[in-house]
Amino acid sequence: MVEFDASTKTSADAAAAIGCTVAQIAKSVIFRAPESGRVVLVVASGINRVDERKVAALIGEKVKSADADFVREQTGFVIGGVPPVGHATPPVTLLDLDLQRHGTIWAAGGTPNAVFELTWDLLVEITGGAPADVAKQAALT
Repeated sequence: MVEFDASTKTSADAAAAIGCTVAQIAKSVIFRAPESGRVVLVVASGINRVDERKVAALIGEKVKSADADFVREQTGFVIGGVPPVGHATPPVTLLDLDLQRHGTIWAAGGTPNAVFELTWDLLVEITGGAPADVAKQAALT
């Protein structure tokens, strides 16, 4: 675990503090599945936006972005510091395949200024998450 004086709340902030690329940041994005009430965690590369339609297809129901209260209640952490593990309510977990391209990745460590270093294999092992294509593709112009 590494703590910084500066915020690591956003992927860009974290990458700047660590000295790595934004793509190496494993950001935790929490969704709510309104129909079942399930908590869905997507651990995505910091450069990617998560495609909610892809997530919905993978879990078999629609998802919505979770608000700060839901995130805190279900994970035990505040937005900007949600780690990929240790949640109050075990989530359905999907792991962005783009993270496997990097030897080293960094994830939030439970506060908006703490991170920890890991590898793709360790991320898969500690989360039990399903590797998946969750990235939103850029619109063609």
